[in-house]
Amino acid sequence: MKRPNILYIHTHDAGRYIQPYGHAIPTPNIQRLAEEGVLFRQVFCAAPTCSPSRAAMLTGKSAHSSGMLGLSHRGFGLYDYGQHIQNTLKAAGYHTVLSGIQHVTTDPPEIGYDEILSLRREDGAAEDKAVEFLRNPPEKPFFLAVGFGDTHRTFAEPGPQEDERYCMPPPNFPDTPETRHDMACYKASARSVDNKMGKVFDALDETGLAENTLVICTTDHGIAFPQMKCNLTDHGIGVMFIMRGPGGFKGGKVCDAMISQIDLFPTLCEYLDIQPPEWLEGRSFMPVIRGEETEVNDEIFADVTFHAAYEPQRCIRTKRWKYIRRFHDRKNPVLPNCDDSPTKTLWMDHGWKEHEYATEELYDLMFDPQERRNLATDQANSDTVADLRGRLERWMERTQDPLLKGHMSPPKGARINDETGDSPNEPAIEY
Repeated sequence: MKRPNILYIHTHDAGRYIQPYGHAIPTPNIQRLAEEGVLFRQVFCAAPTCSPSRAAMLTGKSAHSSGMLGLSHRGFGLYDYGQHIQNTLKAAGYHTVLSGIQHVTTDPPEIGYDEILSLRREDGAAEDKAVEFLRNPPEKPFFLAVGFGDTHRTFAEPGPQEDERYCMPPPNFPDTPETRHDMACYKASARSVDNKMGKVFDALDETGLAENTLVICTTDHGIAFPQMKCNLTDHGIGVMFIMRGPGGFKGGKVCDAMISQIDLFPTLCEYLDIQPPEWLEGRSFMPVIRGEETEVNDEIFADVTFHAAYEPQRCIRTKRWKYIRRFHDRKNPVLPNCDDSPTKTLWMDHGWKEHEYATEELYDLMFDPQERRNLATDQANSDTVADLRGRLERWMERTQDPLLKGHMSPPKGARINDETGDSPNEPAIEY
């Protein structure tokens, strides 16, 4: 097989709240991509916060291993930008190109792309610059990263297509005028990003590049609602993930294998017959694509350390169980780590700030997929808790998690909010 081009196209904060996952959120262009490719229904990010999630996927290392313990625009960064996947692809003969959001550095040239077409979220040029590039591609294969921010708060206002009177909020929120309006705004934002992605997909078709281009369409983590984004429940770590292209990624197939985004890098190495770098922590899921296996992971892991504020957590997920461990003295919600929204205001007006969270949480994902009933203190599950706690600790040791040494301080120059505050928009402390 001639090495295919690669289009990595992504948006902020979308979770699985798009049409191909059964939600009443029309995204026809992404739906068409799913119907032509492979829809992965059980993919999870390695960190449910923006920069750490992207860093983990694009380096093939857990967020804490890569150095991205917080947000790039708040002073965090990779230990080694040479570990970014574009460098491995460039060494294999790819022309690497960035158009739009990347969110792993405030200095995009340090990543090492051959071309940078567009950077700013607000200039609206990411899709147009990508289309222009596709109409005049280089002779050698390309890796084109196209990033959008439409589904990041602040959302768009709903249009006629998103009549909030007939809109259903996510299942973990009450059905009220506030939550219906909030979800209608998200739907408008999803419509916007789908239109932009559609322009890029159409350009692949019009130029004849689609047949030999592997499209990877995903997001960084869950939607920006309370207890979703920046949380280790499936509402926070569950992500859309669609691939379409030659070599097994066609036909409208559905994959239920449990996969972490950290597995993408080793998968591309096997797919492209590239020697995988020694630092990779994930596993290739090509055996699932070839039909040789139904699963490649018995367990996956995810972590949070900093977002707007400090809130250290780690988790392990199996097909049946989710175990979450909080490494923090604070029991109440860290509200600066939740984007401001009508839904957040509604919860705060009804006492969310006084809620308490347990140090350890255990959820039976078969009977409690919404992760509402914490079974960690149930004696009948003590062996399960001990097993998962031990597996999590061994992973932290194996990946040299700095949290094992205790409380973590932000790097010099980082801007961190007071964890007792109410909003990420309050003044931050510079360290």
